[in-house]
Amino acid sequence: MIKKSFYFCLVLIFQLSVLGQVSKQPENPALNPKKSDFQSDVVTLQLKSGLMKREMPYRVILPFRYKSEKEKRYPVIYLLHGLTGHFNDWTDRTKISEYATDYRFIIVMPEGGDGWYTDSTNVSNDKYESYIITELIPEIDRKFRTIANRENQAIGGLSMGGFGAIKFGLKYPEKFALVGSFSGALGAAGWTEKEFGARGFLANSILSVFGKPESTVRIENDIFKIVREISADKIKNQPFIYLDCGTEDFLIKSNRDFAALLFEKKIPHEYRQLPGGHTWVYWDKQVREFLELTEQHLKK
Repeated sequence: MIKKSFYFCLVLIFQLSVLGQVSKQPENPALNPKKSDFQSDVVTLQLKSGLMKREMPYRVILPFRYKSEKEKRYPVIYLLHGLTGHFNDWTDRTKISEYATDYRFIIVMPEGGDGWYTDSTNVSNDKYESYIITELIPEIDRKFRTIANRENQAIGGLSMGGFGAIKFGLKYPEKFALVGSFSGALGAAGWTEKEFGARGFLANSILSVFGKPESTVRIENDIFKIVREISADKIKNQPFIYLDCGTEDFLIKSNRDFAALLFEKKIPHEYRQLPGGHTWVYWDKQVREFLELTEQHLKK
């Protein structure tokens, strides 16, 4: 028995040494790509805005192999954050950097402050709508290898950003083929004290941006009003609208009402209501769905 055990050990040692030698053989790059080839680069940049009179930060997720495939151009997704949030929310609070590795998009996350992606009626330097449309988008097209046309551009966002994304799609249909809203605060331009009370942070942000009831800024940015007034001949030019909301979300009614309006106007859209609340757990799941939807809708 001792001799057999000793022999077995020698054979095992020999096999392990052979395996060790095999594992140390030079790797074939084609068969064993570097881990970095499958990671999206995340970069943070600043844009000196003439409209905002300050440096505006934004974050970009670049597709894997963006640096090595120097001739290739890519579709763009703009992702908007919510109220009290910032440009880094999506990368810091969801797994979007990981999800992005499965797709070939440039993903841009602007800073929107608490400005409802609207040119403020009260703060002269808070022109978030004009900044994104006339400064940031051209900046992205200059700085990165984008496919700079409507068919390869999408925009989405959560809560305040959902309102902003749909508003941009409706007001600038020539720029986006797809817009998406997750738990969107879709009725924000019409909110008064009845919805948010007389005081508080939400009240201050709404009144600062949109002004008093019946103000011009409210009327021009009321997405329910914009949809109701779209003429039949212009419906075919609208971007495809995706919206979802959690069934436990306090914004569920306005999302259902907006989806019903889109159905009434025969505007192409998809509406989903799913279990969940106004949480990052919910948005992490839905941004992954939006990436898949964008893959289906954009021409590449």
